Order: sequence, then structure tokens, then C-alpha cells
Amino acid sequence: MKQDLIIILDLGSTQNTVAAREIRELGVYSEIHPHDITAEELKLFDNVKGIVLNGGENRIVDGAPVEIRPELYELGIPMISIDYPQSRCEMQLDALPDRDAWKRFIFETCRAEANWNMKNFIADQTELIRQQVGDRKVLLALSGGVDSSVVAAMLIKAIGKQLVCVHVNHGLMRKDESESVVKVFRDELHANLIYVDAAERFLGKLAGVADPEQKRKIIGGEFIRVFEEEARKLEGIDFLGQGTIYPDIIESGTKTAKMVKSHHNVGGLPKDLKFELVEPLKQLFKDEVRACGVELGLPHDMVYRQPFPGPGLGVRCLGAITRDRLEAVRESDAILREEFARAGLDKKVWQYFTVVPDFKSVGMKNNARVFEYMVIIRAINTVDAMTASVEKVDWDVLETITGRVLSEVENVNRVCYDMSPKPPATIEFE
Repeated sequence: MKQDLIIILDLGSTQNTVAAREIRELGVYSEIHPHDITAEELKLFDNVKGIVLNGGENRIVDGAPVEIRPELYELGIPMISIDYPQSRCEMQLDALPDRDAWKRFIFETCRAEANWNMKNFIADQTELIRQQVGDRKVLLALSGGVDSSVVAAMLIKAIGKQLVCVHVNHGLMRKDESESVVKVFRDELHANLIYVDAAERFLGKLAGVADPEQKRKIIGGEFIRVFEEEARKLEGIDFLGQGTIYPDIIESGTKTAKMVKSHHNVGGLPKDLKFELVEPLKQLFKDEVRACGVELGLPHDMVYRQPFPGPGLGVRCLGAITRDRLEAVRESDAILREEFARAGLDKKVWQYFTVVPDFKSVGMKNNARVFEYMVIIRAINTVDAMTASVEKVDWDVLETITGRVLSEVENVNRVCYDMSPKPPATIEFE
């Protein structure tokens, strides 16, 4: 069943995601698009029931107000204007509507049906994938994380053996992560999986690079190069599948919002990319991605596993990556995950990990002065990855983790706990 759609045009609002989620919670699918979308582009969506002109504090760009194209008013699609003075809509508001106002606009004015659910979303996306790909092949970066696993399942449903999965061990994986990916996907799910050990290649490219954005772009760019090399060994690879989700796009910057940080699958892609992208999850929030995975029949443990960034431990080994600090991150992260599982926190806390900064502090070991690194623990809860709160971990659990890290991880003499919510902090440190 084709889902009805409400389009939100970004005219400088900081509340686009709030509006999208409120509309979806009413059972109607919504998507956010740039303010300068053309009438021809809008007509490609044959199920648009209404348009939200969502203005706000960022509606002035380079000294001029952003505006929609005048021809959009001639499409005959119901519109509502929110904090957008240039609007020619009859319905104009100064702030986001409350739920009753949304209902009146969506169901009475737009006459949309509440047919947004994961079953229908998957049906729509699989059909779109088939139309886009045809009889050609898709190459997918399969990290084993939630996003790539869900997009793999959706692509398998849509195109089956036309999907070629590639797992790249870039040397920045968690402890035993690559081994687990191979076991689950190749041995248990029988995916068409290619394993590439590129650890030395990535670490060589990253040597001496301290800037977080440069690191992300090096990792993202090198990923694409690896895929291009693998694609050249195959026939008929024209598409690159990615598990891009909506928070990735928002944080990488839009036409009216500044970048928080680039993501390897958004800001790190090279300009000479030879593949066409297939990104069926790019309009979903994290909780929706998990619901999609459940609907696709993926194992619960896989769908609700720990989120892991594309650049891996590269953005948790802060500053220029060194092998001793990288190993300290890997080992301390493994200890944290073991102890959280033992305490039952793995089922309660949304994301938890360790980072190691690129500076040392004075300490004492074996009655002698040492100058070593610190490990910082981060544990947060969130629904959609746009905001996050800090988990209040029991003191005894933290003491156990601290004791193990200080005794089992080399080159570390301090353990700290990050108390910063998002915002103002982000989930990751880099």
C-alpha cells in the first residue's frame, strides 16, 4: 500500500526533526527536503498530501532570506506555513502546531490516511530499490553494526543475490569485531561476503593526522577506494549501498544548518565517486531503523546491538592515532562491555564506550612515578540520537570497571566518567 506523504521543507527551522517525528507518530509518513526543491522534483512523489513550510532562526543565509520556488504554490497541494514570513499560504503559524492542530491539517485539510508503518515502509523501499537497481549489482559496506545490518537485510529482500557485501577490517574495529561479523553473516546468514584486511593501509594513511574532520574524511575516502578496488574484481557493480540515517545527514550540515560533524557516509565521500548510492534508510531515525530491522526478521541481539561509528575506534582514539592508545581503547572498551553485560546494563543503556585522549598525566605504579594515558567512559541513553542523557551507573560497577582497566590495560593510570548530555556535547568525542 502506497503511503501518504507530508513533505517538510527546511526554511531555516531547528525543529524539522521534531515536526517529522510528530507527524509520523500520528501514523502519516513525513520527509524533510531542502527549501529549494523544484516543482518537478516534488511531482516525482505521487503521494504527497501536504507541504509544511518550516521557517525559523536560520532562514537568513548569506544575508538573504531563503524562499521556496513560487511555482510550488501552483501545485494545488495543501500547505501550512510555520515562522516563514514570505509565505503565501492561508494557514500561517508562528510556532510548531500542537497535536490537535497537526491532526486538523493532516487529516482534515490534507485528507491523508494514517498508513505509516514499517511493513508499508519496507514494501515501498524494496520496490524503489528494485526500480533503481534493475538487474544490476549493489556493493554494500557491511560493518555488522545496526544500520548496515538493517540495510543489508532490506537489500537482500529486494534484490537477493545481486547484493555483494564487503566487510573491511580497517584496524579500528572493536575487539574480535571482524571475526564476529564473518561468523554471523557468512557462516550463519550465508551472505555473499567479501572480507578485506586493510588495517595497515588505513593506519598508514592516518599516521600523524590529529584533526577529527580530516580523520573522518580520510577513513571515508579510503573506504570508497577499497570498495572501488573490490568492485573492479567483480562484474556489473554500479551501486553502493549505505546505511545512512537521518541524524547522519543533519549532523553533516544542510543548506540552512551548520555542520556538527561530518559522517563518513555523508561528508567523507569523494567527489569522483563512481557508484550511484542506494540509501533506503536515509529518512529514518535510529529507533525507526531498529523497528525496521525487527520487521525484516533480523535477530533481536543484532538489531539492538551497540551503535558503532563508521570510523570506528578512530574517533575514540582522540587526536593523532597511535598504536598504543588504539590498543588501550580496544581493550578498555572490551572490559566496559563485559562488565555492563554482567551488571545487566547492556539491556538498559543505549550506548556505552571508552575513549583515550592524546595526552598523559602523572601517576604511581609499583612505587614509581609513571606518565600515562587516561580512559574516559561514556554511557548515554537516547531515542533518536538527536539528544542524549547520561546514565547514572552504580558506583560499585564503576569501581569494578576502573580496577580492571587500571590492572589489565597497558599505558593507563586514570579512569574518568563523562557526565555531559547531548547537547551541548555530542555522543562521540570527535
